[in-house]
Amino acid sequence: MSREEEIKKGLFDHTLVGEASEVVELTQEGIDLGMDPLDILFGALIPSLQEVGRLFEIGEYFVPEMLVAARAMQGAMALLRPLLVDKGAEPIGKVVMLTVKGDVHDIGKNLCNIMLEGEGFDIVDLGVNVKPEEVVAAVQEHQPQLLGFSAFLTTTMPFFKSNLAALSEAGLRDSVKVMVGGAPVTPEYADSVGADGFAPDASAAVRLAKQLMVDMGYDVSMGGDDSEGASALSTAVQAVEELMVKSGKHEE
Repeated sequence: MSREEEIKKGLFDHTLVGEASEVVELTQEGIDLGMDPLDILFGALIPSLQEVGRLFEIGEYFVPEMLVAARAMQGAMALLRPLLVDKGAEPIGKVVMLTVKGDVHDIGKNLCNIMLEGEGFDIVDLGVNVKPEEVVAAVQEHQPQLLGFSAFLTTTMPFFKSNLAALSEAGLRDSVKVMVGGAPVTPEYADSVGADGFAPDASAAVRLAKQLMVDMGYDVSMGGDDSEGASALSTAVQAVEELMVKSGKHEE
């Protein structure tokens, strides 16, 4: 067995059990050896996630196993993304992304980051457990057109409203459009807190971001990449999202 085949087998096996550090190391080794990023994705990573989904369906895997497998996959995707998507064009807009205060879940947010970046947006990721005052400071510093708030828990969803109130108090609310999302979030809740839009998944987040940019008078016609690599990245994101849907959107 060649080293390349060993790497693909290792990626499959380690993704299956959610060993993120091993997945990242093997992905980097594959890149260094000149392996085709598409082969890494379709020859190892995506099949492993599909197997995770199958094991969940037959009752051998549960939500925690699915989440750690998804996180392992994300580590590999972060390395593969620059190789799959052409970054030569000027950004079509800037998005500040974050998970709200009290919430440390970031799988959904990170998938949105990957898709948005692949479609031509400049992403500033503030991470998780972000306080309202940090949101205000980031808007002042980075001057984005868009803000993305993520919440995975019903107990942290009220921070959408807290963030929006903090922006209003700082005189910044009218300068940005706010997108919200997360497993328990609904369009109705997004409307009730005064967000500008709701996205249930990463693909929808891209469509919403572009529409909000158009509503603000920006031209987004030059954004995005129709290359095979961008399509592969989208497929990989969708594979992770399928796991999240299978998990039943449970709170942790």
